Amino acid sequence: MPDLSPASVEPLLRGRLGRPYRFVAECESTQRLLDSREPEGATVATDLQTKGRGRLGRTWEAPAGRALLFSVLLRPRTPMPLWPELSLVAGQAVADALRAEAGVAAELSHPNDVLVEGRKLVGVLAEAAEGRVVLGIGVNVNQTRAELPAETPKPSTSLRIVTGREWPRTPLLVAILFELERRYDDWQRVHATR
Repeated sequence: MPDLSPASVEPLLRGRLGRPYRFVAECESTQRLLDSREPEGATVATDLQTKGRGRLGRTWEAPAGRALLFSVLLRPRTPMPLWPELSLVAGQAVADALRAEAGVAAELSHPNDVLVEGRKLVGVLAEAAEGRVVLGIGVNVNQTRAELPAETPKPSTSLRIVTGREWPRTPLLVAILFELERRYDDWQRVHATR
């Protein structure tokens, strides 16, 4: 299975999101690895988060190398009160990318989850500070039922469970970044004309 190294990801990127791209084998949270000096589009991915975070102080847990765990830095040109909408923009982008790439019936669940058959497949965490928004995205890719957390507010699933096969993570990451860029640019255009 292809890994998430820069050598695997960078040649497949089709837009500006994902540039620059970094991969770390393990970290507390990818959200903490993007600082205020980095340009829009900077992305960091990992195989394992030891303190992955979700909305409302929840944790995000996944065994090493089984999920797609990454954060993207955005610098919206829209007024800050509109920035919370980026959770919805990102969630819809991920759902669209997963429908196209994996053929699953992924749908946005307000405000920041993507569900398949009523089960949580993706979580999005948007955090704003210092003129930037960092979007943390976690996709359950190759976990078995036994590897998913048992006690969660919404029951979980993975692409492997839904489709019956394992998935390479690199093409999924690239597709999500491309769709996120398209939807983010559309969102900014809509708000620029108001």
